[in-house]
Amino acid sequence: MTTCEIGVQFNHSQQLPFVLYAKPNSDKMVALLQNNSRIYRPSSENSGFVFAPFEGNESILIADKHATVLVESVNPVQNLKEYFPDVTYKEEDKKAFELKVSKAVQAIKNNELEKVVVSRKELVKIGGMSPFQLFQKLKATYSDAFCYVFYHPKVGVWAGATPEQFLKKSDLILETVSLAGTQLYDENGTVWSQKEIEEQQIVTDYIQKSLEENCTNLTISEAFTQKAGNLVHLKSTIKGELHSESAFVKVIQKLHPTPAVCGVPKDTALKFIAAHEGYDRTFYTGYLGEWMKDYERNTEKTSDLFVNLRCMKVSENEATLFIGCGITKDSNPEKEFLETVNKSQTMKRILKD
Repeated sequence: MTTCEIGVQFNHSQQLPFVLYAKPNSDKMVALLQNNSRIYRPSSENSGFVFAPFEGNESILIADKHATVLVESVNPVQNLKEYFPDVTYKEEDKKAFELKVSKAVQAIKNNELEKVVVSRKELVKIGGMSPFQLFQKLKATYSDAFCYVFYHPKVGVWAGATPEQFLKKSDLILETVSLAGTQLYDENGTVWSQKEIEEQQIVTDYIQKSLEENCTNLTISEAFTQKAGNLVHLKSTIKGELHSESAFVKVIQKLHPTPAVCGVPKDTALKFIAAHEGYDRTFYTGYLGEWMKDYERNTEKTSDLFVNLRCMKVSENEATLFIGCGITKDSNPEKEFLETVNKSQTMKRILKD
């Protein structure tokens, strides 16, 4: 057993907070093992690993000054069998989600919204799997994503493999992405519809407008196709220079939640989600990652945050999967539901014993 595995197992058995994560395409894993069960909050004065909800200010920080920090090489999983789950769903789930989408499309056609993201959750029965084993399977299956397992006794175990960066900061240099649209990977290439192109442009325009108040020298790339596991997305990279250190927190407050997980206009989209989604997202579509320090490189004033997509909350016998999609005026309710079914396979693939 590695030191990380021993530490994660100990903290989990003692109900002490921890996070175990690996950055995209990295061969290193990082563990922060908190030595008490308190909840700490992120600020410009501390560093650690932040776990933030979709809404509100109840972000949790595993603060490094109250934790043991371990950095180790990822040991490859031996004899991991490729598993493709059955693409099945309940008809009542399909009808309920399609109704949400239809209401969203109507609100957009009524000019109440420009775009909104609607989501659903799905319960999956699972066998016993330790947090470390779960992380290993995530990393072995989705090495190009940000893979993590997070635990705090106040919120339980969360895990995921997210393809989407929220914000990256190195000193005053800021990077982010505009990501929208989802298709199954096709080795023969991807053709994006006008609906998907427009959806991604809405996200790009919103991010640009939000950053202009706190950044200079903004540059935005042309949109390109990004592969993430068995899916592809439409993506642009955005870079700029922060006016000051304090501007970073202002950017987060301005951007989160982004149109990629919420909608435009933001306040109207939030009200629509609260009225029609039917459940509390909690940490799904929040953000998470390194806060004010890069532990792999031991670098200060560096933050690397990701959107909490392709994630689940895990209990002893079941996992709650969270899946959603962006809705515009051209959305087709049945196609959007099938998109969530495709996305659900990401987590289902690693839940097989």
